Amino acid sequence: MAYILGVDIGTSGTKTVLFDENGTAMASATYEYPLYTPQNGYAEQDPGDWWNATVQGISDVIRESGAPASEIKGIGLSGQMHGLVMLDRECRVIRKSIIWCDQRTSAEVGEITDKVGHDRLVEITANPAITGFTAAKIMWVKNNEPQNYERCRHILLPKDYIRFMLTGEFATEVSDASGMQLLDIPKRQWSDEVLEKLGIDKSLLAKVYESPEITGTVTKQVAELTGLAEGTPVVGGAGDNAAAAVGTGVVTDGTAFTTIGSSGVVFAHTSDISIDKKGRVHTFCCAVPNCWHVMGVTQSAGLSLKWFRDNLCWSEMETAINMGVDPYYLTDKAAMEVPIGANRLLYMPYLNGERTPHLDPNARGAFIGLSTMHKKKDMIRAVMEGVSYSLRDCVEVMREMNINVSDMMACGGGGTSPLWRQMLADLYGCPVKTTQNKEGPALGVALLAAVGTGIYSSVPEACKAVIKEDKIQNPIKENTEKYEKVYALYKKLYPAMKETFAELAKL
Repeated sequence: MAYILGVDIGTSGTKTVLFDENGTAMASATYEYPLYTPQNGYAEQDPGDWWNATVQGISDVIRESGAPASEIKGIGLSGQMHGLVMLDRECRVIRKSIIWCDQRTSAEVGEITDKVGHDRLVEITANPAITGFTAAKIMWVKNNEPQNYERCRHILLPKDYIRFMLTGEFATEVSDASGMQLLDIPKRQWSDEVLEKLGIDKSLLAKVYESPEITGTVTKQVAELTGLAEGTPVVGGAGDNAAAAVGTGVVTDGTAFTTIGSSGVVFAHTSDISIDKKGRVHTFCCAVPNCWHVMGVTQSAGLSLKWFRDNLCWSEMETAINMGVDPYYLTDKAAMEVPIGANRLLYMPYLNGERTPHLDPNARGAFIGLSTMHKKKDMIRAVMEGVSYSLRDCVEVMREMNINVSDMMACGGGGTSPLWRQMLADLYGCPVKTTQNKEGPALGVALLAAVGTGIYSSVPEACKAVIKEDKIQNPIKENTEKYEKVYALYKKLYPAMKETFAELAKL
C-alpha cells in the first residue's frame, strides 16, 4: 500500500494527515501556535513555530499509523496564503512573518497602484492592490525597515518556508504565488514589469512550479528528525483555498465550492482565464495545471452568526451545554421556525467591511426592517439569509464573467448546517453537496503528491477516484421564487447606504 502525506500550515495551527492512496486518513495530528499583534492592525507569526509543528506532526502520524517510511511516496504542502517570510544570506529568518490578515499596508497599497497603474495591475496580476497581498508587505518592510530589507536574500510564503526546511530548495507554485501580486496570472510566471516598477529584485523570489510538480526531496537531516525516508518527494502543493478545491473535487469546469467559515468564499474552477476588470473577485492560478479559479469573498459570513450567538444567544449556549450539543444546532432549529424573508427583516453582513462585490472597508452590518413583532429567531434567520445573499452576490459576478457555476460543494463550519445548505441551493439554483471526506486542504495536497509521484495521472483522475459525495440539497422551486423577491430588496441596500457608511467612518 502506498501512502501520501498532506501538511496544512494554517493560521491557528498546522494539521498533518497521512492518507493511503485511496484517500483514507490513517493518522492525523494538529499543533497550534500563537499569533502576535505588536500594534493595532498588525498580525505576525514566527516561522519557527510552523516548522516545529510540522516536525512534530509528521513524527506523530508516522508513529501512530505504523506506515513504513519507504511506503510514503510523496508530501504535499498547503497553508495560509500571502504571508511574508524573509531570509538572510545564511537562510536565517530575519523577522517574524507578516501574515495574511495584517492591515498595516494601506500606504503601500496606494504606492503600488500609483507605480503600476490600477488597470495595468489588474491586467497582469488579475487583482487590484489590497493590504492582504504579499507585495504590499514587501513594500512596507522596504519603506519602514530598510535594514531588514537590505539583509533579505530570499522571500518565501509560509508553506514554502516549510518546503525549504524539508528539502533545502527555494520553490513555490502558481496558486500560492498568485496571492503575492507579483505573478503574471495569464502567463503563470513572475511579472518582470511589476517587479521593475516596484523595485523588487527578482532573484529574491523562488522558482515557480505547477502544483503537482516535484519541487525537491526530503534531506537526510529532516529524515532523522521526522522518521521520513531521505529522498521522499515534496510537490508544489497549493494555497489553502486551491488545496480545498482539490480536496472537495472542484477541479473541472462547472464545479465550485462555498465555504462558510469566519469569512465566506465562493470558489469556481475555470479552464479559461477570466478577469473581472472591476476587481470584485480574485482570479488566481489553480492547482490544476494550466487552469485558473475565480474567488469571491464575504468578509463576515460565519462570523456574523458567531457574533450574534456570542452576544445575544447566552440562553441557547447554556442549553446547548446541558444537552451536549453544538449551540449552532439550536440556532438552526430556531431559524427553521421562521419563514423565508425572516418576517420582512433583512441583514447586511458587513461587520468588518466587504470584499465582494463592493470592495468597501467602510461598509458595516445592519438589520433593516426591525419591528416589535420580531423575535430572536427572526434575527437568527435574517443573519443566515443575509450571509447567503452576500454569497449569491459572489456567484452573480462569476456568472457575469461567463463562468459556469452549476455544481456546488459546501464546506466549512456553516456547510454542516442543512438549513444553510438549502438556502444556498435555493439561491444559487443548483444542487449543493458535501463530501464524505472532511480533511479538505490536507487531502487536496496529498492528492497533488499522488499525482506528482505517479499514483494518479492527473488531478481530475485523482479526485474522481477518491472524492465521494455525501449529502445533496437540491433547489426547491417554491423557495427560490420567494428568495428572489427578498434578494432583489437586499441588492438595493448597499447602494442606498454607501454614503452613510463613509460618513459614519469619519465620526
